[in-house]
Amino acid sequence: MSTNSVIPEPSSPWRFCVAPMIDWTDRHCRYFMRQLSAHVRLYTEMITTGAILHGDRDRHLRFDAAEHPVALQLGGSDPAALAACAEIGQQYGYDEINLNCGCPSDRVQGGGFGACLMREPALVADAVRAMRGATSLPVTVKHRIGIDDSDEYDFMRRFVDTVANAGCEVFIVHARKAWLQGLSPKENREIPPLRYEAVQRLKQEFPQLSIVINGGLRSHEVCAEQLQHLDGVMVGREAYENPYFLAEVDARLFGTTTPAMTRDAVLERMTQYAAHQLEHGVAVKHITRHILGLYRGQPGGRAFRRLLSERASRPDSDADLLRAAREAMDALPSAAAA
Repeated sequence: MSTNSVIPEPSSPWRFCVAPMIDWTDRHCRYFMRQLSAHVRLYTEMITTGAILHGDRDRHLRFDAAEHPVALQLGGSDPAALAACAEIGQQYGYDEINLNCGCPSDRVQGGGFGACLMREPALVADAVRAMRGATSLPVTVKHRIGIDDSDEYDFMRRFVDTVANAGCEVFIVHARKAWLQGLSPKENREIPPLRYEAVQRLKQEFPQLSIVINGGLRSHEVCAEQLQHLDGVMVGREAYENPYFLAEVDARLFGTTTPAMTRDAVLERMTQYAAHQLEHGVAVKHITRHILGLYRGQPGGRAFRRLLSERASRPDSDADLLRAAREAMDALPSAAAA
């Protein structure tokens, strides 16, 4: 079967996604990213079923309405617990429930979920059925192309086929396999080779499914090329470390003609947001840590990052710190390194 010859219509909900990233894509990060793009699909960091069912639920799940469309990524393996959390996620207003079958960390493996679930497609199928029975939201799965020595294409194909038969219609595929022993999560994002062709083959064999590719996507050109073959792209580190990358997405991939917000306008919006959050007891450092890369590549960008990093933890720091960091850039010679 031939691959798609045209880029999917901009209405595809998974056309461009920002990956769920533990310790990074919290609600403050997502609010910031939403200022840069109106259309990208945002994901929470992975939240375990135990944290939702037995922890501070509101702290884990609350978010600003401006973040839509936003998906809740769950970590867990018990179908009943996942179903309960899917129902709770819908009550909180999320747009999608995503199951993590790709994280290789020792802690996640110890809990019996994440990438090791690829060995148990029947269990994942049971979980998908349970979640679909508990919510009207799309239930999606994020996984790897393989794990350990089980990295042949047919291993992934069987996993997808089994889970799709349970009603999952959207698969987000990290185009690297995961080594469950011997590599750290960071190394698992870098060392196993990317195999985009395996993800594209999956789409060819399951044309009725929405297949989204993740892993190593660092430029708009690479994203556009993948969209010639697949239904969507998911970008992680590039979107976080170089966030203004997102400012071009709406025009390039969604046909938006409205000019993107300037960096300075985004910073002013985040200054107002920080002031509001401080009134509710949020320390400014929890917000500023996400915007360190806003002026990446710009003259004075290093000074901006340095001032925020050095002062954000001070007990007297407030939202004015963001403006002070911008003013520090203006005080430098125009040739200052970024």
